[in-house]
Amino acid sequence: MTRSWSRTSRVIAGTATALAVLTACGGGGDDTANKPNEPVTLTFWGWAKGSKDVVDAFNASHTDIQVKFEEIPSGTAGGYAKISNAVKAGNAPDLVSIEYSSLPEFVSSGALQDIGGEFTEADRAKLLPQTVELTTLGGKTWAVPFDAAPQAFFYRKDLFAKYKVEVPTTWDAFRKAAEQVKKADAKARIATFFPDDPTTFEAMAWQAGAQWFKAENDTWKIDTTDAATTKVTAYWQGLLDAGLVHKNASFSPEWTGSLKNGTTIGYLGASWGAGVLKGTLPEQNGKWAVAPMPSWDGKPASGMLGGTSFAVTKDSKRKAAAVTFAEWMSTTEDGVKARIASGTSSAFPAAAALRPVAKKAFDASYYGGQDIYALFEASGASISPNWAWGPTTGTTNTTIKDHFGKIAQGGPGIADAVKAGHDATVAELTKRGLKVEG
Repeated sequence: MTRSWSRTSRVIAGTATALAVLTACGGGGDDTANKPNEPVTLTFWGWAKGSKDVVDAFNASHTDIQVKFEEIPSGTAGGYAKISNAVKAGNAPDLVSIEYSSLPEFVSSGALQDIGGEFTEADRAKLLPQTVELTTLGGKTWAVPFDAAPQAFFYRKDLFAKYKVEVPTTWDAFRKAAEQVKKADAKARIATFFPDDPTTFEAMAWQAGAQWFKAENDTWKIDTTDAATTKVTAYWQGLLDAGLVHKNASFSPEWTGSLKNGTTIGYLGASWGAGVLKGTLPEQNGKWAVAPMPSWDGKPASGMLGGTSFAVTKDSKRKAAAVTFAEWMSTTEDGVKARIASGTSSAFPAAAALRPVAKKAFDASYYGGQDIYALFEASGASISPNWAWGPTTGTTNTTIKDHFGKIAQGGPGIADAVKAGHDATVAELTKRGLKVEG
């Protein structure tokens, strides 16, 4: 796993350097905004489950730093737009949650501070080198990694047994299982296509071996017409055309309602999804299980769906305190326990030494006592090494999301959305004065 992630991260870091898209931000970082003998007060925006519990635990155990937390929508659901607007207006919080996929864009726009002086080599040594490299762009350190997010398939084991459906290990078997579910109950579906969430689709493409962003010398090469993407696009279009999956917005009342009434019996998510289901459907305790993501050849393979880091915004005057808090969340037993003990988070820590802590803190009785962290370990080790993120993820994802929303029987399809995303990405890179092929 280390070798794989190192390869990907070098691509990202090398690309950022070669294209000079990173802005070296100054920022204050003097931590002098408070009067002597008063605690430094930080503002923190995030959306990950358990965040408020972590902030409360930190505030209760620290007198020198206090944190004011504001929960914002998830990144692609408006959180990133809110952060960007706040940065432009000069009233951004000190610390923000940013997924690895979006970090290059925030860095290239000059929204963040380099925290290399505070997040030292000794600090980074506590975390997986893979995630550290994902937050190291252009030779500078831009965020504290918190978790990784390997894919996983969550399913209602009671209904799978009732419908005599075997848990699929390949995508071919997944389609057959989907047909069985629909045949057993005309209203039930094995899973959901999320038209509002391009990141889930991208994780599928990643798993299949796609590589949308690639940098060679001073040129971005954008390719969404490769064999892997084409295969994933056709596969999901086939599931939609045949009515074998639902199409609902992620975490919407419609999606949640279908889980509650048993008309959706599976969820293609990531490691953090275990906490989401447990917190959303407490009445279904013991009815769910977790399986590896189906793959194209039956061998272990995973993309990465999300993954959180903590970054300091460019105008923060409390950089040292912000990094101290970020490290406490990411690298201490108390921080991990506070997040996971609430039962809403099943985070898979970037700090490998803290995974046993996470496993112990998460009550897996919801999944029949299954060792879900062992499954996440195996899934994480199988993440494809060939995917890299570019500096225009926001443009790419917003465009794909808009076109996913237009998908209709006999009308626009997934391929149209992917092409629109491709074209918008190329246009945005060109607008920024970068060389582009694709």
